[in-house]
Amino acid sequence: MDWLDIEGKTIIVTGGSSGIGDAIVKELCNLGVNVINADINKGEFEHKNLFFVKTNVTSRESIENTVDKSIKRFGKLDGVVNNAGINIPALLVDENQTENGKYEIDDTLFEKIVNVNQKGIYLMSQAVGRILVEQGNGVIINMSSESGLEGSEGQSAYAATKAAVNSYTRSWAKELGKKGIRVVGIAPGIMEETGLRTLAYEEALAYTRGKTVEELRKGYSQTSTIPLGRSGKLKEVADLVTYFLSDRSSYVSGVTVNVAGGKTRG
Repeated sequence: MDWLDIEGKTIIVTGGSSGIGDAIVKELCNLGVNVINADINKGEFEHKNLFFVKTNVTSRESIENTVDKSIKRFGKLDGVVNNAGINIPALLVDENQTENGKYEIDDTLFEKIVNVNQKGIYLMSQAVGRILVEQGNGVIINMSSESGLEGSEGQSAYAATKAAVNSYTRSWAKELGKKGIRVVGIAPGIMEETGLRTLAYEEALAYTRGKTVEELRKGYSQTSTIPLGRSGKLKEVADLVTYFLSDRSSYVSGVTVNVAGGKTRG
C-alpha cells in the first residue's frame, strides 16, 4: 500500500530540470504523480508521467501558457512546487571595487534575483491558485532557504527574496485556507553538491567572504555546525515535498520547515 496515496495527482514543478527540482520531479514520477516540469531547459530525466513545458517564471504570459498546457494534458491540477530560483553572490558595498564593482550589488543583479525568486513565485502561485480556488482544494509549496531565516554573508539579495517567500507562505495560507488550499514552505540548509555549484558562483561567493575558492570548498565538507553531522541529500527535500502534497499533511499550512539537519541560529 502507498502510504502517501498521491498516485494520479497532477503537480507543476518549476525549475525541475536540475538540482533539488530534478530530485523532486524524479520522486513524484516514481510515485505515480503526473508532473509538469516548468523550466527554461529540458532536463535529462524521462518518464511516462513527465510533461515538459518550456517556462520563463518571470513572464505572466509564459506561466499562463504552462498552466493551460498542463490542464489540456492532464485535465486537472492539484498543486505546484515553486522551486525555480537563482543566486548571484554580491556584497552591498565592495570597498575594493574589483573589476568595476563586479561583486557589488547593482540594479541589474538585484532585479534579476527578485524577478525569478520573488515575482516568479507570485505569478505561478496566482495562476495555479485561481484553479485551486475554483475546485476548492490543492497545495502550494514554496521553496525557501535557510538563508531566508538567518541571512547569508555575500548573498543578501538572495536571502531577502527567500525571506519574502516565507512571508508569502504565511500570508497566502491565511488567504487561501478559507478556500481549502494549503500553502507550505521548505527551507533547505547545506545540501550535497549539484551541477548548480558552478565555478563562477564559487568565485563570487569566495570573494564576498574574503576566501579563496579552495578554502570555500573545504568549508562545504565541514559540518561541525550541523547536529546530524552531514550535508543533506536532495532526496530528503523531495521526500518532504511528497509528504506535503499528500493528504497525510492535511492540517499543515502556513509554516516553513527547515531541512537542515538540526542547524539553527543557536
